[in-house]
Amino acid sequence: MSASEPNGAAGLPWQRVFDQAAAAMAILDLQGRYLHVNAALCRLLGYQPEELEGLDYREVTHPEDIDREGPVESEKILEKRYIRSDGSLIWALVSRTFIRDARGNPICFLSQIQDITQRREAELLWQRSFANAPIGMALLDLKGAWTAVNDTLCSMLGYSREEILSMSFADITYEDDEQQGNAALEDLASGLIDSVNLEKRYRHKDGRPIWMLIRATTVPGADGSPAFVVSQYEDIGEQRMVDARLAHLALHDPLTGLANRALLADRLDHGLQQLARGNGVLAVVLADLDQLKPANDRYGHAVGDQLLIAAAREIQLAVRAGDTVARIGGDEFVVVSLLPDEAAAEALRDRVAAHMNTDIVVHAMPITLRASVGYAVTSDPSIAPDALLHLADRDMYASKRRRREARGGR
Repeated sequence: MSASEPNGAAGLPWQRVFDQAAAAMAILDLQGRYLHVNAALCRLLGYQPEELEGLDYREVTHPEDIDREGPVESEKILEKRYIRSDGSLIWALVSRTFIRDARGNPICFLSQIQDITQRREAELLWQRSFANAPIGMALLDLKGAWTAVNDTLCSMLGYSREEILSMSFADITYEDDEQQGNAALEDLASGLIDSVNLEKRYRHKDGRPIWMLIRATTVPGADGSPAFVVSQYEDIGEQRMVDARLAHLALHDPLTGLANRALLADRLDHGLQQLARGNGVLAVVLADLDQLKPANDRYGHAVGDQLLIAAAREIQLAVRAGDTVARIGGDEFVVVSLLPDEAAAEALRDRVAAHMNTDIVVHAMPITLRASVGYAVTSDPSIAPDALLHLADRDMYASKRRRREARGGR
């Protein structure tokens, strides 16, 4: 029997099937020498049949991938690298099966070899990209548990890899942000969407919040349905603070921190919408400082600015937490409040007037704060916001006129 003919196998039909098979295959003796190789294996490794037959498989195996125990110990499936005739390497998936005699004793074994080089290169590229990414990356199951994380994410969150892999994202999500995170995961897991971007807060191991921009994408399984989720994480805390600061500046007075005209207009519109649902009355209280210009002329604009800041503080003490307080001119302040009735609106006007007519200390100097206060009340949701402000302005000027007349009468 030649080296290419396993015991008792010469001329059998299986050999023609073996030789013509598209898959790379070889028959080896129990010591690991090739007895018979097919054309597909020769093409895969770049050898002629006579070069391989009689050769020990270890001689074309990468040294790091040689299984030292040899092929006799067990049947197995393994991944390994082969050295081709030109010195290049390929990755292969190898399946070993014993061929046995009539008594069940192994006489040789069959190796089936599948070239998986492209797959392994893609896996290696993914692994290196995942591990070395400058942003946080993770794999999650469809219940939200982390199954793989990179060093960047560990560093961002302050946890070790083992600690993160023992948790789900919900374990370190701020309570106020849980709903959007869970809703996004449900949509991904159900296949309703295949990717999502969201901003949410994670809790660092030291307790501080971290604002994250998260991009999550599902990876389908064999049946096409979502199998797991790949997520990318960017710490946007600093940018979010910048954005929040810019948004605040766009809607607030830079000196006092009160709402500006743009935010006041929005709050008025919102209040009128609430009226349309039958919610009480909308009150607008307008206060105009009487002595800002004299204070600027006498003490300078720095003191005048402090006077405005003090006035803003006083008017805020007169209102409820949900009311809007705005500065709309050099010395004009406005309060917008949704109240149960006109009596409550009049009481608000009186509180504002009391706080805006009091003695204060500015730059260690006692100053008497004086302001004229007017108000307007409506239960009509169709009134124009400007018209409501105009009514409050008219009432304020009537109050100013009465104050002047009272001072002249003395």
